[in-house]
Amino acid sequence: MSTSAEIRKTFIEFFTQKQGHKHVKSSSVVPLCDPTVPFVNAGMNQFKGVFLGIIEPPCARAVNSQKCVRVGGKHNDLDLVGVDGHHHTFFEMLGNWSFGSYYKKEACEMAWDLLLGPYRLKAENLLVTYFAGDPVIGLTEDRECRDIWKSIGFCHIPLTGPESPLGVSTNIPLVF
Repeated sequence: MSTSAEIRKTFIEFFTQKQGHKHVKSSSVVPLCDPTVPFVNAGMNQFKGVFLGIIEPPCARAVNSQKCVRVGGKHNDLDLVGVDGHHHTFFEMLGNWSFGSYYKKEACEMAWDLLLGPYRLKAENLLVTYFAGDPVIGLTEDRECRDIWKSIGFCHIPLTGPESPLGVSTNIPLVF
């Protein structure tokens, strides 16, 4: 895959055709009814009402390519724009979402299948991380996620902590 259009198309087709997700189109980059951010800055913004329990989910499984603008806030990369070739103020964030349909195990398996299948990446070029916990806010290490990745075939999985830009999640960075 060489273009963003091909990457986006493959991602959306993988989740709609093989995993039963509904494609939810990108919302406006100017958030409607959300004064907390000047621009949509993440793929989850259009589902914020669902996560807060204010509105019902649009479906059990969703996939999106959300247009985002980042010019401030926690994940502000503005100082790096133009410096390294991969920090931008505007980008599209691809996401797959489960609203009660599946949880960590299936999400990890789907991500792995996408990367090694349609994207044809090599496992040895991927690094899997999981959340180390944060005692300050009372979050423990995500051993469940670590064990899922071990069952998929990873033995050495680094932790990510609250100071990490990867946040409270599991991530699969491409290592060159």
